[in-house]
Amino acid sequence: MTGEVLLEQVGRRYGLRGPWVLRGVDLALAPGTLTRVEGANGTGKSTLLRLLAGIDAPSEGRVSGRPRTAYVPERFPPALPFTAAEYLTHLGTVHGLSRRAAPRAAAEWLDRFGAGSHARTPMDRLSKGSSQKVAVAQALLAEPELLVLDEAWTGLDTAARAELERAVAERVAAGGAVVFVDHDPRRLAEAADATYAVVDGGLDRRTGRATVPAGPHKLVTVQGPPGGRLPDEVARTVTTAEEQTPGTYRLGVPASHSDVVLRALLTARPPWHVVGVHPGDPGPDPVPDPDPAPDTESRP
Repeated sequence: MTGEVLLEQVGRRYGLRGPWVLRGVDLALAPGTLTRVEGANGTGKSTLLRLLAGIDAPSEGRVSGRPRTAYVPERFPPALPFTAAEYLTHLGTVHGLSRRAAPRAAAEWLDRFGAGSHARTPMDRLSKGSSQKVAVAQALLAEPELLVLDEAWTGLDTAARAELERAVAERVAAGGAVVFVDHDPRRLAEAADATYAVVDGGLDRRTGRATVPAGPHKLVTVQGPPGGRLPDEVARTVTTAEEQTPGTYRLGVPASHSDVVLRALLTARPPWHVVGVHPGDPGPDPVPDPDPAPDTESRP
């Protein structure tokens, strides 16, 4: 991804005389950043994400810097004339994957989200949870430069939610931009570079990266090269970084992000030495899903 995605004085309304849903919105999404969008129901969060994804066009203002974009909508239409694997393979070729690479990517992402056994299931026979896994997989399989997630965790089981968090961390670490809305206020709170709220049709910047830990953590002790500083993707992801001795740090890392952090440390140039990894403070209990969905297949 090169450059920023910019919204400049963007407004959106539906119909020539309809009320303004958004107006005067300025927003910059830089490569390698994670952005959270908050707001009450009906304030225009989904409209903002649709503008970023290129699904809707602004009624006024300008959107510039169009990278390769993938989008998970708030509601995914399951009644499509494909099996899960056929749909993902088709979307893979649309996103530019070769005919050989597309089915491999489809199978990989179905397996990552625990839906490999549903590869040959028609889309209209999938449960809500499995359908949502396909919705998320279609957005990730071509490694988008901008990933837009509108309540993408809703309907996923616990393992798939953690896998989506890992996938988001991987996209950011690879230099992509990710922007998301989620009903859980602690979702990726510790990793977000910026948090905005949609209020009265405008966009209000709340914070930079939040400091509330979410879910199980690990404590990682690392030793860096002389004068070294933590890689940017690590600094964005860890919740705490305590320098115990010069060049030796004890990092608090969300368990769902530990693989990404360790990979970034080991592939840095020069590399960091991982001294030890231990269980950490489990953090606060997760917020219960107000709309849990069992991951079982529907029956005719």
